[in-house]
Amino acid sequence: MKAAVDARPDPAFVVMARTDALAVEGLPAAIDRARACVEAGADMIFPEAVTELAMYRTFVDAVDVPVLANITEFGQTPLYTLAELRSAGVGIALYPLSAFRAMNKAALGVYRTLRRDGTQKAATDAMQTRAELYEFLGYHAYEAKLDALFAKGKR
Repeated sequence: MKAAVDARPDPAFVVMARTDALAVEGLPAAIDRARACVEAGADMIFPEAVTELAMYRTFVDAVDVPVLANITEFGQTPLYTLAELRSAGVGIALYPLSAFRAMNKAALGVYRTLRRDGTQKAATDAMQTRAELYEFLGYHAYEAKLDALFAKGKR
């Protein structure tokens, strides 16, 4: 941890320490590790496999830096709501695989449709259209901005 903090390229760069000690060694050992990381300069703590909101509160009270909740489906940590996490003092919530898992399931449905039907026609209602994507991204506004910028450069 000290090496990571010392090698920080910019003072605004955040160094987060993760501890997996909770599942193997228990809460006191995980807290000890988290405190040691903070003493070495960690800006945030990421305790893995937290199973109770009270454990988050214990981490928050013990380390005096923001604590991250790793809310991944099918893991050890229950799928707490943001309000529940806030009530325990959690500073940031991570949902590392939620969209990925949803995309994989959707993709599997499309490929099953293709194999079954020989076409994706029956799956297009579940797909984002090009117009919807462009609207979400603000794509046309981006293109207009580029056109304006390049027009200025031609003068």
